[in-house]
Amino acid sequence: MGMDSYLTLRAGREFSGEFEDRRSRFIAQLCHVAGEAEADEFIAVVRSRHHDARHNDPAWILCDGCERCSDDGEPSRTSGMPVLEVLRGEGLKDVCCVVTRYFGGTLLGPGGLVRAYTAAAQEAVAAARDAGGIAEMTLVTKVVVQLPYALYDRVGRLAADAGGKVIDQLFLEDVQLTVAFRSGDEAPFVDAVRELACGEELCRVGEPVFAEF
Repeated sequence: MGMDSYLTLRAGREFSGEFEDRRSRFIAQLCHVAGEAEADEFIAVVRSRHHDARHNDPAWILCDGCERCSDDGEPSRTSGMPVLEVLRGEGLKDVCCVVTRYFGGTLLGPGGLVRAYTAAAQEAVAAARDAGGIAEMTLVTKVVVQLPYALYDRVGRLAADAGGKVIDQLFLEDVQLTVAFRSGDEAPFVDAVRELACGEELCRVGEPVFAEF
């Protein structure tokens, strides 16, 4: 997927997955974060929840490309990095995953650790997917159209034909429609409305923003 869209988790929910190997338990906890401060907050919450665990290994990735991970005392690149790789591989952004490890008494070795941290993170992502917790964010452009009642039906049809969704309408002396488009699809609509209005500009085009479409 290009950066016209990305996947994220629905806000306000947490998903988890678990993996066990030779009595070591790996619990992955995954949630939506809007920035570094929220990621730090979630990491702190998980650390206090599992304060008796030997390791709480975080990884997060934001839609602006910022990402970070920590091995939290595990051997280098055996825990945080594999978790980050799972998030990257799934195309997820604005998410934080913390994998808690309760040590089972047997050393798993670097390969075993990478496998276990990867598996736990994958389980959490699968749980989110099964619960309908993953949302696709698309670059969306909103167009506000100020139009006389006489044009209402025709403009509504033009919006639908161009793949737009009417997300708001106000009926005052005239009608104000707010229509959302996948960015790029709004141009033909704006042209068609201008033609319908004999060259008059009825549309105000907003800045593209990421939203569910």
